[in-house]
Amino acid sequence: MTTTLALAAPAAAPLLAALLALVLPWRTAAVVGVAAAVTILAGGVILATRVTGEPAVRGLVRADALTTWMLIVIGAVATLATASAIAYLRPESAVERRRYLVLTQLFLGCMSMAVLADNLGLLWVAIEATTIVTAFLVGHRRTRESVEAAWKYVVLCSVGVAIAFLGTVCIYAASVAAGGSGATALNWSYLTGHTAGLDPALVRLATGLILLGFGTKAGLAPMHAWLPDAHSQAPAPVSALMSGVLLSVAFYAILRYKAITDAVIGPAYTRILLIIGALASLAVAAILLIAQRDYKRMLAYSSIEHMGLIALGAAFGVQLAMAAVLLHVLGHGLAKSVAFCASGRILTTTGSPAIAAVRGMAARHPSLAATFGVSAVALLGLPPFSLFASELGIARGGFAAGHGWIVAVAFTLMLIAFAAIARHVLGMLLGPPTPPAFPPEEGGGPRPDGTSGKGGAASLGVLAAGLAVAALLGVWLGPLADLLDTAAAIATGGR
Repeated sequence: MTTTLALAAPAAAPLLAALLALVLPWRTAAVVGVAAAVTILAGGVILATRVTGEPAVRGLVRADALTTWMLIVIGAVATLATASAIAYLRPESAVERRRYLVLTQLFLGCMSMAVLADNLGLLWVAIEATTIVTAFLVGHRRTRESVEAAWKYVVLCSVGVAIAFLGTVCIYAASVAAGGSGATALNWSYLTGHTAGLDPALVRLATGLILLGFGTKAGLAPMHAWLPDAHSQAPAPVSALMSGVLLSVAFYAILRYKAITDAVIGPAYTRILLIIGALASLAVAAILLIAQRDYKRMLAYSSIEHMGLIALGAAFGVQLAMAAVLLHVLGHGLAKSVAFCASGRILTTTGSPAIAAVRGMAARHPSLAATFGVSAVALLGLPPFSLFASELGIARGGFAAGHGWIVAVAFTLMLIAFAAIARHVLGMLLGPPTPPAFPPEEGGGPRPDGTSGKGGAASLGVLAAGLAVAALLGVWLGPLADLLDTAAAIATGGR
C-alpha cells in the first residue's frame, strides 16, 4: 500500500462501506463494516512505518506520528465495536439494521478525516459532522429517553463546536494578519512554522474558545452534561465508539491547537485551563459514581474521569506525561469499548440497566461476567493493563513538572472513583443471582449462557482479544514505542 493510498484508505473505506450497506444484505454489509475498521487500523500501521521521520502531506490531508497513533486508536476500537455489533443487529428490523450500518460507517469516516486533516477548518468540519451522525445513533432505539438524550447531545455539542468555530476564526484572523492566505492560513503545518508572527491577544482568546468548545465534545466538566445520557441510551457498540474514540478525537483537536498556542503565548495559560477542567471532571465523576444506579451511566462517568486524567497529563506538558496521555487514550479506548459492548450483552441477558437488578453474573453467565469484570479491572488502572502504566507515567510527569500537589488531589479523586466502580462491579458479579427485572431492550432475548444468541460467543472472543492487547501494551510496546515517543514530541511542540 503506497503512502497516498494509506492516507486515503482510513477515510475512504468507511464511506465505501456505508454506500455498500445501502445495497448489500445486512450480514454481508456488517462484515464489510468490520473490514473497513480493519482498514483504518492497517492504514495507521502502514503510515507508522513511513512518517516517523517526516510527515506525509497530500493537499489538506496530513499524517505524522500523532495522526498515525490516533488512526491506530480509531481502527482498534472500531474493530471491536463493529465486530460486536453483528450479534447486536440480529434481532433488529431490516430498516434499523441498514440505518445503523450506514451511520456507523459515516461516523468512522468522519473521525478518520478529523485526525488526517492538516487544515484546522477541515478538522472542525469533520468533528461537527460526527455530531450530526451520532445524534441519530444515540436515538437509534426511538424511545422517549433515547430521543431526549439525542436532543441534549445535539444541543450541547453543537453549542460547543460553535464556540470552537469562533476559536478557529480567531486563529485564522491571526494567521492572515501575519501573512497567511487562503486555506493555507489554517493549515497546521503552516501555523506551527509561523507562530512568531501570530497576534498573542487573538491567540489567547482563541485558546479559551477552543478549550471550551472542543472540551464540550471531549466530555470535560462542566460541559459534560450530555455524556451520561447519550452513552447510556445509545446502542452498546455506539457507546463504545463514542467513549473509546469520539472523546479522544475531540481532545486530539485540543492537542493540535495547543502546539500552536503554547508557542505563541506560552504554556501557562493553557495549563491553568486544562488543570481546572481536569480536576472538575475528576471531582464530578468521583461524586456521581458513588450513588450511580445504571451500569452504562457508570461507564459514562468513568469516561469523564479518564478524560479528566488525560487533560491533566496534557496540562503538565512534559514529554513523559504526554506519552502517557497518548498511551492512556489507546488503553482507555480498548478497555472502555470492551466494557460497553459487554454491558450491552448484560442488558440483553438480564433485561435491566439497573446495577441493583444485576447480581450473581459470575455464577449464571461466567464468560460474560469474566469479560465485563476484566474490562473493569483494566479501567480501574490495575496491572498488567496499559492504564496502570499510563497513569503512573502521568503522575511521574506531574511531579517532574513541579505539580505534585495537583497529582495528589487528582489521584485522591481517582481513588474515590476506583472504590465506587469496584463496589458496583463486584455487586453485579457476585452475590445471589436475581431474575430479569424487565423485558430485554437491546439485541434480542436472553440466553442462559449470556451470549445473546448465535454469534454472541464469537463476539465475546473478540472482546477478550481486545483485553489481551490492552494487557500486552501494559508490559511491552514493541514497535509502537518509537511511534509513541515521536507523537508525544509533536504534541508537546517539540517537532
